Amino acid sequence: MKVESRIFEIITAFFFLAAIVYTVLAREAVGVAALFLTGGLSLIIGTYFRFVSRRLEARPEDNPEAEVSDGAGDVGFFSPGSYWPIGVAASAAVCGIALAFWHVWLLVIGGVLLLFTVGGLVFEYHIRPAEH
Repeated sequence: MKVESRIFEIITAFFFLAAIVYTVLAREAVGVAALFLTGGLSLIIGTYFRFVSRRLEARPEDNPEAEVSDGAGDVGFFSPGSYWPIGVAASAAVCGIALAFWHVWLLVIGGVLLLFTVGGLVFEYHIRPAEH
């Protein structure tokens, strides 16, 4: 996670520097606020990654002397085929359309569908607890 935190720290420095230069040259309030807020948000993410990296053991990405083979092996479990993401996207689209046209009844239906499909996606591979 140290690599990621370093990337966000560089991005933070860039946005704050760009905000200072933009403040001096343009003197336009909205752009200045947007650049400073973007720098602040990237600072939050970089700080979080730096905080989390202290709690985790070092990964091959954090070692400058690491070889490609050091990162070999299983990364995690990824679903080979699932239809739940399509349902999540469709229900999110229904919510978006309901918000665009401000149809509260459709927003309620889309919200229920969204909860159902997100629950299905999260618990897709969850099997009942082990019996003792």
